[in-house]
Amino acid sequence: MAFEKIGRFFGLAEDDDFENDGYQAEGSMQTASLNQSNKVVSINGKYSQPQKINLFEPRIYSDVKDIATHLLQNQAIVVNFQKMDEVQSKRIVDFLSGTVFAINGTIQRIGDNIFLCTPNSFTVEGNMADNIFEKFE
Repeated sequence: MAFEKIGRFFGLAEDDDFENDGYQAEGSMQTASLNQSNKVVSINGKYSQPQKINLFEPRIYSDVKDIATHLLQNQAIVVNFQKMDEVQSKRIVDFLSGTVFAINGTIQRIGDNIFLCTPNSFTVEGNMADNIFEKFE
């Protein structure tokens, strides 16, 4: 008796009380085909296009809008502030810090006046600044 119930549960044994309507069979077939199509997963992962890291060397504060737009489009950026004065570069870093916070990303200093901003889909490992200082000691 118990084996028959288990067999009916898995569809191996036939249930005498069950009536097979054409409507139910079609509905269950459609459900089965829909469930199978929902289980299709891309082998390449979430993104079909290769990820980009954009390089920026802003000269004026208004360049930050283009930089932030790339971050909002889920692209990592490297910003080099060597051609900007310190006051303007601090304003841009403040703006980018807010942008990165809004998208749950990260901002890291990777060199003198060089910053890496990444959305949450990127993983950054290691610490570039420590490696630079170790080489010169």
